[in-house]
Amino acid sequence: MKRIAIFASGTGTNAANIIRYFDDNHDISVKAVLSNNPTAGVLNVAKEAGVDSLVFTREEFYETDKVIRYLLDNQIDLVVLAGFLWLVPELFIQSFPKKIINIHPALLPAFGGKGMYGARVHQAVKAANKQETGITIHYVNPHYDEGDIIFQTSCSLSDDDTPDTIAAKVHKLEYEFYPKVIGQLLN
Repeated sequence: MKRIAIFASGTGTNAANIIRYFDDNHDISVKAVLSNNPTAGVLNVAKEAGVDSLVFTREEFYETDKVIRYLLDNQIDLVVLAGFLWLVPELFIQSFPKKIINIHPALLPAFGGKGMYGARVHQAVKAANKQETGITIHYVNPHYDEGDIIFQTSCSLSDDDTPDTIAAKVHKLEYEFYPKVIGQLLN
């Protein structure tokens, strides 16, 4: 059985989608949800799904091996970032080489980097008058949104699109493709 740990800082819509996707899978399961935010909605998602969760502090993440030990103790095969907003430290990446992935709501390298997440990305895409956007699934390295790209897909935009309609199109791509790519990586 391959085991996934999902890291999220917010509501957990992608986490919920991933948990549902693997719910009846006999080869892959979501073992844990981890968050740096003790009030994150993703913790309720985990509880309702019967998935273990762990909340950690900035100090525990950057200055101790608590989170790494938790993942190793739970025999995690893949760490999936789903709306997790902290930069992953070098020691963490070294402990899980090519086993940490992230999804970005644009076609990297465009609209990536520190501070480019969520609505900010969609606003920047609109401001640049782009005719397409999409998602990028990539391995995590020590820099925001610079890891090797695993998968990209796009959607068309029109002049009538707003940041909110762009977000809806991107979320649709995230929900369709993130779980599938996770499954492919673990098979």
